[in-house]
Amino acid sequence: MKILALCGSLRSESRSAALLRAAKTLAPLGVDFQIFDGHGQLPLFNPELEPYAPVSVKALWDAVTAADAVVIASPEYAHGVTGTIKNTLDWLVGHIPFAYKPVAVFNPSFQSYHADEALKETLRTMAADLIPDACVRIPVIGSGISPEDIATTTNFSSILESALQAIISHVQAQNQPREA
Repeated sequence: MKILALCGSLRSESRSAALLRAAKTLAPLGVDFQIFDGHGQLPLFNPELEPYAPVSVKALWDAVTAADAVVIASPEYAHGVTGTIKNTLDWLVGHIPFAYKPVAVFNPSFQSYHADEALKETLRTMAADLIPDACVRIPVIGSGISPEDIATTTNFSSILESALQAIISHVQAQNQPREA
């Protein structure tokens, strides 16, 4: 199973990125958890560029197409989604393989909810298959825990492990043959 992680922050010490690194560490055997690292190379979205998509956009499209599920972790900036994640999602609006893709949203903050709700609404509009049990709040921002310790801190690791299991179960259920 392949899970692709998208981060809404470009900061080198981003807690959202640290949360995704912790999820990668905690991913069970058999799960290929990859973090997309090309957000900063994506040009501002312009639909006129889609037929001539730059290499960075094609890399995003290829990664999404290959993934069985997508995980997004993004902070809230001024009660909204970050420009980084919005631009990334804008490049996926017309990318057909994103539609109905299972998606989990990890909210890294204890107090932020505006961006979380806006992000989920954007994803619903894009026909993403939100996984309710994997859309979770994991309040690492302001926790005082170092980014390196997220995966070994029980309060956070247990939520991450449960969310990862919810993603796996959701994808496996989708791939089960349906009875007539």
